[in-house]
Amino acid sequence: MQYEEVLEKLEFLKNKKFAKGMSRFGIKPKTKVYGIPVPKLRKIAKSIGKNHSLALKLWEAKIHEARLLAGFIDEPEKITKKQFEKWILDFDSWDICDQVCGNLFDKTKFVYKKIFALAKRKKEFVKRTAFTLMACLAVHNKEMIDKDFLAFFPLIKKESVDERNFIKKAVNWALRQIGKKNKNLHKKVIILAKEIYNINSKSAKWIANNAIRELESNKIKNKIYGFKR
Repeated sequence: MQYEEVLEKLEFLKNKKFAKGMSRFGIKPKTKVYGIPVPKLRKIAKSIGKNHSLALKLWEAKIHEARLLAGFIDEPEKITKKQFEKWILDFDSWDICDQVCGNLFDKTKFVYKKIFALAKRKKEFVKRTAFTLMACLAVHNKEMIDKDFLAFFPLIKKESVDERNFIKKAVNWALRQIGKKNKNLHKKVIILAKEIYNINSKSAKWIANNAIRELESNKIKNKIYGFKR
């Protein structure tokens, strides 16, 4: 499928009602929004296959759904640090951040080191990227060891005081996903969450409470330990 064909397809699938509904979930990008559900975009991506050059063109179309599609079809091994940085600076909603991170950026060869730099940045969706990537690596990466995830703990604790909604939710997400990875990390994350709870910050207390509630639930403990504790 060529670039023009993809744009025609997206134009055909426009759904104003769905687009309006997206805004109710905090998805308010600065780019054009066509209101196409992700499952439909994934179908298009599957028909296209992996295509780095097309992904680059689609990103520059400045259409929200075209950018989501770009994240689905791009090839992680061809991503440069320059492209990584450019796309992150273009993130303008939580869903574009999370989808690109979870489908593409968490598979790049330099992602681990990038996280430490991104967590210190001020821009909301740039900082969110760091913690979204932590969560995605906890779910998808089978090669990282516990020590790699423990290195994220100081960043999680430090940024837990950020009151911005899209930051605190990503910090919480990272904490929960790391805690669900194995027995050792589950115990370590519970300790960290209790430390975060003691910080004099509404955001920190919310993050800690939410993480502890899920990680200490019978459902999660049974999954991790193999029995109800």
